Amino acid sequence: MFGIELSMIWAVLIAVAVFLYVALDGFDLGVGILFPFAKDSHERDKMQAAIAPVWDGNETWLVLGGGGLFAAFPKAYAALMPALYLPIFLMLLALIFRGVAFEFRHHGRKTGKKWWTVAFSGGSIVAAAAQGLVLGGFIQGVNVVDGEFVGGPLDWLTPFSLLVAASLVAGYALLGAAWIIFKTEGELFERARGWVKRLALLSALGMGAVSLATLSVDPRITERWGLTMTSIDWPVFIQLAPLPIVAGVLCFMLWRGADLRRHSAPYLYAVGLFVVGYIGLAISLWPYIVPFTMTPAEAAAADNALSLLLWGALPMLPIILGYTAYVYWLFRAKVSDEASYH
Repeated sequence: MFGIELSMIWAVLIAVAVFLYVALDGFDLGVGILFPFAKDSHERDKMQAAIAPVWDGNETWLVLGGGGLFAAFPKAYAALMPALYLPIFLMLLALIFRGVAFEFRHHGRKTGKKWWTVAFSGGSIVAAAAQGLVLGGFIQGVNVVDGEFVGGPLDWLTPFSLLVAASLVAGYALLGAAWIIFKTEGELFERARGWVKRLALLSALGMGAVSLATLSVDPRITERWGLTMTSIDWPVFIQLAPLPIVAGVLCFMLWRGADLRRHSAPYLYAVGLFVVGYIGLAISLWPYIVPFTMTPAEAAAADNALSLLLWGALPMLPIILGYTAYVYWLFRAKVSDEASYH
C-alpha cells in the first residue's frame, strides 16, 4: 500500500497504540501508586475524581495493541505469549482487581472503603510492575527455535526485568503526580509538586540505569549505539547522543515546572520523557518485533489479511482518537475541594 510494506504499517500502528496506552493509562495507574502517600481519605477521593472520567477509556489502547499483535503478527504473538504468560496474566488480573476496586471504593462503608483503597492501590502497583516485567522480558529476548518458544516459564524473571519493573513503577508514579498537578488545587496540588520533584529524580536514575543495562543485553544493541568493547563509533554515537541529553533537559524542566507551580507543563514534560525512552528503545531493537529473532515482515500475517485488517482499522482510529480528545476536553476542569468520585 502506497509503496510501504503492510507489515511496517501495522508495526507502527501497534507501536503508537502501546505508547498511547503508556502515556494515558500510565497516569491513572500512577495515581493509584501514589494513594499510600495521600494525607487522608478525602485527598484520595480527589485523586480518584481526577481520573474518574477517563481511566477506563485509557485501556482501549492496550486492547488495540494486544489485539493488533495477535491479528497482524500471529507468529510474534505465538512466540512472545508463552514466554511471558505469567507476568501478562498477573497484569490482567491486577487490572481487573483494580477496576473492581475503583468502582466499589466509593460505595464502601468505612471499613470496606479502606479495603477497596488498599485493593485499588495494590492493583495499580502490581499492574505497573507486571508491565515492567513484560517489557524487561521482551527487551532481553526470548528463546525461539523455528518460530516456537523453547525456553522456561520463568526466563523473564531476571535482575534486568526487575530493574525495568521498578523503573516503570517510578515513571508511572511521575505521570500520576504530574496529572494531579494538572487536575487539582490547594493542598493536594502542593503535595503533588513535591512528588513530581522527587519522582523526576528517581525516574531519571531509573531511566539511566535501564539504558546502561540494555546495552549489555545483546552486542547488536551496543553496536547500534556506536559502542564496542574496544572502541566508539563517534559518528553514530554523536548522532544518538542528543537523546540522553534531551532526557536530562526534560527531567530538569519537570523539576522546574513543579517549582514554578506550572499546571499542565509537568505532565507534558513527563510524557516527553517517555517519548525519549520509547525512541531509544526503538533504536536499540530495530528491526526486530521479537528480539532478536523476528522482523515485522517475518512475523506478519498474509498481505491480504493485513490489508483487510487495515481497512477495518483506518476508519476506527480517527473515531477513537476523536472520542478520546472530546472526553479529555469535556472534563478538562480542575477537581474541586469537595469533589469525589460518583
